[in-house]
Amino acid sequence: MAGNFHIRPATSDDVQILLQLILDLAIYENEAESAKATPELLRQNLFETPYAHALVAFAGTADEPGEPVGLALYFFNFSTWTGRPGLFLEDLYVKEAYRANGIGKALFVELGKVAQAKNCARLDWNVLKWNKPSIDFYEKSLGAKAMSEWVGMRLEEDGIENLKRFVPGGQAAA
Repeated sequence: MAGNFHIRPATSDDVQILLQLILDLAIYENEAESAKATPELLRQNLFETPYAHALVAFAGTADEPGEPVGLALYFFNFSTWTGRPGLFLEDLYVKEAYRANGIGKALFVELGKVAQAKNCARLDWNVLKWNKPSIDFYEKSLGAKAMSEWVGMRLEEDGIENLKRFVPGGQAAA
């Protein structure tokens, strides 16, 4: 199967494919209940107001695409140190039966092309500490460096709402 796949940017017609790959990833990460994306949310946030972008890998050729087998979902950030944008890879997933066929590397090649076209200084992503196969792939195959001096932080919806308590009267500055 090596080389018998193709990658292209996702379109709004791919929403169901994206949802299934996202669910597959959530199941792989033992977080199926956390996958809250809906067709409407993906359509709105990837295609109408594109806060993020996606690449989709398919078995087969561009002319005769087969099963969707992989996904890279990314967005742009900005580095104050470099003064340039960066590309942040939110999720990369390849179906288990299709791993070790170069699809993950090919998705990174496409991400690299996007990053260079947008003059990005960095391509960043996170990986779960327990995901040793992915960490090995990133370090050994891609030459990626672990950012051990950084700790990921997050506020979810309730935490974002609670930020209002720091502003007198709960009103943000204009």
